[in-house]
Amino acid sequence: MDPRSIFGETERQELEAAIREAEGKTSGEIRIHIEDTCPGDPFERAKIVFAYLRMGETAQRNGVLFYLAVGSRAFAILADEGINLKVPPGFWDSIRDKAIAEFREGRFKDGLLAGVRAAGEQLAAWFPRQADDRNELSDTISFGER
Repeated sequence: MDPRSIFGETERQELEAAIREAEGKTSGEIRIHIEDTCPGDPFERAKIVFAYLRMGETAQRNGVLFYLAVGSRAFAILADEGINLKVPPGFWDSIRDKAIAEFREGRFKDGLLAGVRAAGEQLAAWFPRQADDRNELSDTISFGER
């Protein structure tokens, strides 16, 4: 399955707009990466994609990756150490579980939107946007095997 086919253009634009909106309130960075298959553990795969997307190079180490492998039915959220040290215990697991519940109903966009918004709220609380902040990473969804 081509991972690009999971969303139409309107849905993709809605997800990317949610990322821009969330990042407009924080110095944090949010990315979504979608591929067909996950060769192994999704969290370990998310680490590889996180590095490939250079998410660990943000100034405040506050990047969050939503990783989805549609064909493998695998999902993980990976947050860098800056934000990971700030959020309450179980926060990422809670977002993951809510997203997976949406995915099971075929609502991939809704699950990702909820996750992006929740991550954005935490990022804004701990890393509010400053006058000199700049967008360090692309807001577009990345696709494919990396």
